[in-house]
Amino acid sequence: MIVAVVGLGKIGLPLAVQAATRGLTAIGADISTDTVDLVNRGEEPFPGETDLGTKLKDVVDRGTLSATSDTAAAVRESDAVIVVVPLVVDADADADFGALDAATADIGRGLTAGTLVSYETTLPVGTTRNRFVPALEAASGLTCGEDFFVVFSPERVYSGRIFRDLRRYPKLVGGVDAASTARGIEFYEAMLEFDERPDLSTPNGVWDMGSAEAAEFAKLAETTYRDVNIGLANEFARFADTAGIDVVRVIEASNSQPFSHIHQPGIAVGGHCIPVYPRFYLANHPDARVPAAARTANAEMPDYAVSRLESVIGSLNGEKVVVLGACYRGGVKETAFSGVFATVDALAARGAHPVVHDPLFSDDELRALGFEPHELGTACDAAVIQADHPEYTTLTPADLPGCRAILDGRRCLSTSPEFALESIPVVLLGG
Repeated sequence: MIVAVVGLGKIGLPLAVQAATRGLTAIGADISTDTVDLVNRGEEPFPGETDLGTKLKDVVDRGTLSATSDTAAAVRESDAVIVVVPLVVDADADADFGALDAATADIGRGLTAGTLVSYETTLPVGTTRNRFVPALEAASGLTCGEDFFVVFSPERVYSGRIFRDLRRYPKLVGGVDAASTARGIEFYEAMLEFDERPDLSTPNGVWDMGSAEAAEFAKLAETTYRDVNIGLANEFARFADTAGIDVVRVIEASNSQPFSHIHQPGIAVGGHCIPVYPRFYLANHPDARVPAAARTANAEMPDYAVSRLESVIGSLNGEKVVVLGACYRGGVKETAFSGVFATVDALAARGAHPVVHDPLFSDDELRALGFEPHELGTACDAAVIQADHPEYTTLTPADLPGCRAILDGRRCLSTSPEFALESIPVVLLGG
């Protein structure tokens, strides 16, 4: 079986490699010729994904994975197509379907009878059936359910551990018709292998969700639930700050109860998932009050964190404050909806001089993002830990000379005694 994976980003490329390691022939398609060239040389185009470099080189050397910038040609050769082109959103997380529509048109031009098309990009409910099926039919001249088949199957993986997550979590599949669902289940059973999960009520594997809409909603429900949970933790943190309570200890006690889990508070949660996908749900359900309130609470955390720092050292006007971490989370070189942007803005609004450090970015890359880069060991007046990079767990006062206070938004230094010895307060959200 030949599978085309359209979009060779941080999800798509590992999926193509996964298919190629399972005895399928994979053709990756991407509009970036640089990405295509790197993949064809067996070189990973982005860092941080466990085992990707080794697996990629192996399947390229064996000839079971290749890449091209001609999507229609890749689709024309394939029995199945996985679409992982990102749904671009603006600063308010409103969807711009331009890239996905263009990819869908290319797929349609290469579509042949009998092909399965699976959308894995997270979408508002109803998008697969009402937007993409008609576009594929128009571009191909074929009929869905008779000549070709379409399913939605959300990615449920975490950057940095994708191959592990592909084994651990059930693969959800929902077709636009029964024939599509059957083809989708057959395809993913060939492509994936699953860990034993005695904790699940249904055996781990490919799960039939009943419809494309149910599969779309499952992903939005997962991410919206997490966003609401994080929003609650952040609300707890703000109360705990006023009451002098260690909120993490309270959350640990709450999580000791069966079936409960509350996230720890933090400056913000970024990336394409948590800040964005609840907005897709709200687009389908604009009257939903709880998700809207959680999104507001979480979006306010960078400004709240800066106000906490200000409460410790006084006015930030003219103070040089280093923001540690441009990434949306530790170990992943990605700034999509990262809290760094709102944190820098909040500092600048108070008259501070914000600078940014990140071990995964060069100074030129930070400048391209609009930040003034900072080098550890250079003097500063205060610091904000925005991303939980492992490198920040071993910070010492020598890395931040002149620093009078640190707002640790990720609890990287919660067990470090060195700053206390130098009388440098480490401020934790919620105690």
